[in-house]
Amino acid sequence: MTTIGGLIFLLVCVFGGYVIAGGKFDIILHALPHEMITIGGAAIGAFVMSNSVHDIKHVLGGFGKIIKGGRFHKAEFLELLTLLYFFVRLAQQKGAMALEPHIEKPEESAAFQKFPKIAKDKLATAMICDYLRMVGMNADDPHQIEDIMARELKKVREEEMHASHAMQSIADALPALGIVAAVLGVIKTMASIDQPPAVLGGMIGGALVGTFLGILLAYGMMGPMAARLKGVVEEDCYYYEVIRAVLVSHLHGNAPQVAVEAGRKTAPTHSMPSFQELEKALSDLQIA
Repeated sequence: MTTIGGLIFLLVCVFGGYVIAGGKFDIILHALPHEMITIGGAAIGAFVMSNSVHDIKHVLGGFGKIIKGGRFHKAEFLELLTLLYFFVRLAQQKGAMALEPHIEKPEESAAFQKFPKIAKDKLATAMICDYLRMVGMNADDPHQIEDIMARELKKVREEEMHASHAMQSIADALPALGIVAAVLGVIKTMASIDQPPAVLGGMIGGALVGTFLGILLAYGMMGPMAARLKGVVEEDCYYYEVIRAVLVSHLHGNAPQVAVEAGRKTAPTHSMPSFQELEKALSDLQIA
């Protein structure tokens, strides 16, 4: 919601300042439809040319992330730590084979059913199950597992960042596309050079609207939205870093409480459960 609020504040300040300075909207409103078709159409065309169908869908989904913000908050991190505690405690007490009913069919696992939000996250579920399965296959070298998980998380982050990079590329192109629209307006004006000065002035003003729109859309809208999406992706990636931290700590031979504490410290500060909150959640944990 802060993104929408910031956008409204930006538009009010830009156009409010224009009105206060004595500007009139007649020229802008007259030129706006044509300039938006030129600039917006060129931007969309360039975007489609430079991205695959999958990437285009990914970018469109990114707008939802910009508005909603990060998916994971304190409650989600608390649930994840609690579930991971159950798994590492079970593995320590009964061995890796005791995890099989949960990791082979997570949709039927009482542990995953206890935390439906985690079960719906395909990436989180796959990471937990895949790496616990590897532990059951005697791939228990903590350094090797940590390296594999780090590479997977890097891949996931880079894939999720593509939407932000694509939006930033369009933001970088918009000022130049605004100049293209302005140049076309000047060409149109030069073709009517025999018109009175008042008419020519209006035509030149309309041409300059293209430059104005290109810069406003780039630095006032697309650029900030690309930065916001990047921040959301980076924040969400901490959720999966917690999984890595807990499992690697477990493989190093630490007690379950120590392993989840390592994961808790990995969570972003504003979403990190307190030590007491985590202790209470672990003490209240009951899974049949």
